[in-house]
Amino acid sequence: MIAYLTRRCLGVAGVLLAICAVTFTIFYLLPADPAAAACGKTCSPERLAEVRHFMGLDQPVWRQFGDYLVGIFAGRELGSGPHAIQCGFPCLGYSYENALPVWDLLMDRLPVSVSLAFGAACLWLVLGLTAGVTAALRKGGLLDRTLMVGAVATASLPVYFTAVMLLYGLVRLTGLLPYPAYVALTDDPFAWAANLLLPWVALALLYAAMYARQSRSSMIETMEQPYIRTARAKGLPARTVVVKHGLRSAMTPVLTLFGMDLGALLAGAVITESIFGIPGVGRLFYDALQRSDQPVVLGVTLLAAFFIVAANVVIDLLYAVVDPRVRN
Repeated sequence: MIAYLTRRCLGVAGVLLAICAVTFTIFYLLPADPAAAACGKTCSPERLAEVRHFMGLDQPVWRQFGDYLVGIFAGRELGSGPHAIQCGFPCLGYSYENALPVWDLLMDRLPVSVSLAFGAACLWLVLGLTAGVTAALRKGGLLDRTLMVGAVATASLPVYFTAVMLLYGLVRLTGLLPYPAYVALTDDPFAWAANLLLPWVALALLYAAMYARQSRSSMIETMEQPYIRTARAKGLPARTVVVKHGLRSAMTPVLTLFGMDLGALLAGAVITESIFGIPGVGRLFYDALQRSDQPVVLGVTLLAAFFIVAANVVIDLLYAVVDPRVRN
């Protein structure tokens, strides 16, 4: 297990390094100039050259990339002279639009996105697995067809449409829920849940439909395996056959999908956070794109890559817990 974890950690480091290099190169080739954005529209050519030198943009791209990597592990000094800015470990760059290190911006917004992601994930797992397993056990019946038609219809609705309809119906029309405004869990747990309920439902409806279809197909395939027939022949209770022998084996592809979805969502749901006005990482990413704030865009990209890769490592370890056949 230690050797396996070591190999996976080295693989994670290699993937993140490759993503960092590719993303950094793409941003270097973009026509947008961070120095011009930081300097302003009335910036003179002389002042623009000073800003480019201060930001290190007059250095070769390999030198900029090397300084960026060093800053991630050891911190670095941005600029020179009396106006130099100290960017501590881990330094993901400096947002000249917000006048803050990128890492500080990410850590300020991350709890919001984590609250949104885990709340929605709990909802879509419960709804999706319940619908999928129920449909699989009633294969070909009216309930199966009804659930799958509903899943297809729900999956066809884009999240921005669902979000707007929820806002109109439950906030503006009936006033049953407050307009979402993030409240920290430690400040008021009830207000935290009430304000995030609409974004949770908007995301859960989309993901639950996909998980229902995936879990149904996996469950049907599993329930037709010889060991399931053997378990039934032994006289085991139906609940034991379905949950212990069927569902655990059918969960493997669902876990793979869950790791990808949750990892991506932890780095921000751009559309959902923008519609509901939630100040998460996704909203930060959207605002950075609008302002050509490249250090922030690069930082969010690396954070998303880290969460996706880390989630896949965790899911690989969970395979052995969910499906005993993996340990053999």
